[in-house]
Amino acid sequence: MRESWPAFKSILLQVHSIAGLVLALLLALIALTGAIMSFEDEVVDHLDAGIMQVAPRPAPALMPDELVARLKAAHGVGKVSAVMLSSDPSAAVRVRFGRDEQGGRPASLYVDPYDARVLGSPRGEAFFTTVRRLHRWLLIPGDAKGWGRQITGVAALGLIVMLVSGLVLRWPRRAGSVKMWLKPNLSLSGRGLHRSLHAVIGTWVLPIYLAMTLTGLWYSFDWYKDGVVWLLSRPQGPAAKMMPANPPRAAGRPEPAQPIGFDQAWTTFQREEGGRFARALLTLPASPGTVIRIRSWGKDMTLEATRDEFRIDAVTGQLASAERYSDKTFGEKVIAAIYDIHRGAILGWPGKLAFMIAAALMPLFAVTGILLYLSRRELRRPAQPPLGRLVPGE
Repeated sequence: MRESWPAFKSILLQVHSIAGLVLALLLALIALTGAIMSFEDEVVDHLDAGIMQVAPRPAPALMPDELVARLKAAHGVGKVSAVMLSSDPSAAVRVRFGRDEQGGRPASLYVDPYDARVLGSPRGEAFFTTVRRLHRWLLIPGDAKGWGRQITGVAALGLIVMLVSGLVLRWPRRAGSVKMWLKPNLSLSGRGLHRSLHAVIGTWVLPIYLAMTLTGLWYSFDWYKDGVVWLLSRPQGPAAKMMPANPPRAAGRPEPAQPIGFDQAWTTFQREEGGRFARALLTLPASPGTVIRIRSWGKDMTLEATRDEFRIDAVTGQLASAERYSDKTFGEKVIAAIYDIHRGAILGWPGKLAFMIAAALMPLFAVTGILLYLSRRELRRPAQPPLGRLVPGE
């Protein structure tokens, strides 16, 4: 076994090096864009603080359909796809729009809930949208339906290979020594310093990179997503949740002749939730149908995962399905928290900061890895004999 270890380690080093050389720039790009988005919510809230609040009034807020109708009449906006409503009387309504004929999506608007007056568009929205598309799909046409989704997934698989192989390669003889694992030797220079930084700092961020990659694969491969759902959810869970997006309509009832609105669904939702929610996102169906999806977050809920989800027929107001966070099993809560785990938000702002720093360090491993590869090639290059010692035939 001991005799075969050097050969195995040599092969492992080749795998680690090749994967790193192929994916270095791509992983650095994905990681840096992820770092930029780490505190997106906080940055956007700060930039838009002046247009996210209104003065509360004794008059009741407009119903969603009336608000949208006034907005269209005054500004000729395009098709509304979603509205974000709040139980806070001083919170503005955020209106989002569907894609236009050219495939572009107009900027969303903050609107006064009492008179539909436009307060402004979110600052930084276009920037973060571009960064997100670059992070997830590399700006490749088709977005989630294009090749970018699979390419980032392959990069994540490659990073897992590098993490595991790197851990095996750097396993010290004194494995119980914390100093050997976690303290870089900054007194070195050249190749020694590059190797120390690459190995030791890589050990620091290895758990974070594993969390990032294992959750990031959820968004890249359907087979991975299906496997996680099978592993963590209740056997009857998917069947209970996958109710028809558009339940069959009663015989003889004609399809609505005009575009569906939000009011019926909003009324049903308020009856179901009462005053428990803080904000609710109402989304119209992307395909032909009448069922509106409503995601809501409670007043004491700060994570994206801690949401309830309802599907309500916009014509009849009938509740098609209700999926409450409090009713989920532990495994289903883990599934719901995939996005929060991916960005470290599950640990609060310290977790987001740690994940941001780890992501920002990815270029360090790209640079030191390439330098180590080049130095190894230099060491393996046979020394050239002095020209004065050459004889004919050599």
